[in-house]
Amino acid sequence: MYSLLSLGDSYTIGEGVPLADSYPYQTVQLLRRNGHAFYAPEIVARTGWTTGELAAAMDRTLLLPHYDLATLLIGVNNQYRGWNIDQYATQFEDLLGRAGRLASGRVIVLSIPDWGVSPFAASTNRAPADIAREIDAFNTIAAGITRRHRLPFIDITPHSRTSPVFTTDGLHPAAETYAYWAQQLAANIPATLS
Repeated sequence: MYSLLSLGDSYTIGEGVPLADSYPYQTVQLLRRNGHAFYAPEIVARTGWTTGELAAAMDRTLLLPHYDLATLLIGVNNQYRGWNIDQYATQFEDLLGRAGRLASGRVIVLSIPDWGVSPFAASTNRAPADIAREIDAFNTIAAGITRRHRLPFIDITPHSRTSPVFTTDGLHPAAETYAYWAQQLAANIPATLS
């Protein structure tokens, strides 16, 4: 049986959808259907968390000493709050290292989706092009750090821009969007575990 630790924010817990429709749970279901025995994923994530808040939560959480695999998707709240991108880079690299130590170096990172295409964004005074540019900058940082550590980076951002479906809050992705993310993850996991 394999164990999965998923670290992140509202995107990881699947804000607005049942837990079973979150991308970690959908990923495990896909893997099980393909003959890979997985426990239910352990999720350390909360709506609104930044990199620093995720790190603090990991300090407070009694985690297992070892997982077979970890996923990391974090940074949208750093961007939303207008926080410093250099601080994000430092904290992201620390989180990646912590995840790697917990999962023997087997970590898969997902890019930050673009919330600028959401109905919620339309109700703010922020231009979608500005949001997209900032999201791209954060993702460039995350991708560079991830690839420097020779780890997989799954770019789900283009899909978030071209096929957006949202929950009733007009901000968070619907189950079918998480299903796409799960498919991308599940396709990468067997090679990561081998």
